[in-house]
Amino acid sequence: MVYARSLTALGLAAGYALDSAVGDPRRGHPVAAFGRVAGALERRMWADSRPRGAAYAVTCVGAAAGLGAVAQTFARKPFARFAVTAIATWAVLGGRGLAREGDVMAGLLEAEDLPAARVRLGHLCGRDATNLDTKEIARAATESIAENTSDAVVAPLVWGAVAGLPGLLGYRALNTLDAMVGHRSSRYERFGWAAARADDVANLVPARLAALAAACCAPLLGGSPRRAWRVWRRDAGQHPSPNAGQVEAAFAGALDIQLGGINTYGGVTEDRGTLGDGVTPEAADLRRSVRLSRLVGLAALAVAVAR
Repeated sequence: MVYARSLTALGLAAGYALDSAVGDPRRGHPVAAFGRVAGALERRMWADSRPRGAAYAVTCVGAAAGLGAVAQTFARKPFARFAVTAIATWAVLGGRGLAREGDVMAGLLEAEDLPAARVRLGHLCGRDATNLDTKEIARAATESIAENTSDAVVAPLVWGAVAGLPGLLGYRALNTLDAMVGHRSSRYERFGWAAARADDVANLVPARLAALAAACCAPLLGGSPRRAWRVWRRDAGQHPSPNAGQVEAAFAGALDIQLGGINTYGGVTEDRGTLGDGVTPEAADLRRSVRLSRLVGLAALAVAVAR
């Protein structure tokens, strides 16, 4: 058992290093392939029904986790176990891609290319950017960096450390389903309910670990751990999401900026509260959030490997 955990830890570290070095494949990404299959299945299974949506989520996530279990069972030799874990980790992580999008957006804001920045925001989140100004786009991008640091980096590492290949693939499948059908809309309010709630549960611990790591890493960016902790504990509950609010509040405190406010998604407007006491973020703060994201990812890797 200890030997298997060591191989898993080495595979997680190698996969993290691979993602940091080369990022996502330009073509044939496994997550994109899963999304296409899940989309085709959704068109066959959809009904305005929570039980039907739950069956859909169990089918998709179960298939992904089952594939991981089969691969883990047959990868008995040490190198095979290490290699398959490394490849799976690389496939499910999104740290480099997230950082790249943050840096590209910061560059557009620094160049004062507002039209291009509005278009580019769709690469990071689903907010309606039509009427957003430079500071609002910087805020939206910074919030997305924070939330996706947990979803695309910390959570996969946590689940990989806890459950190996089934944890890696199962979590990524669930998180992808949440992005596909978990948002509130007339079509998915009932059908996507199970995927959204399951994703919330799966991210309860990773989101709080990411928030704690952000607070601990604050001094490396000129921030205060005490302030980050205070803002995190005080403001996280104002956010409607039980997990995104944790990470966004911690990032706001660590970077001494203010996040949250009124956001519009698909024509639906919601108040996400006020997170932090600082100023509204600008391009320079967005770049700092990218650096904090990388630090949080490294901290999560250290925890996952040490488990």
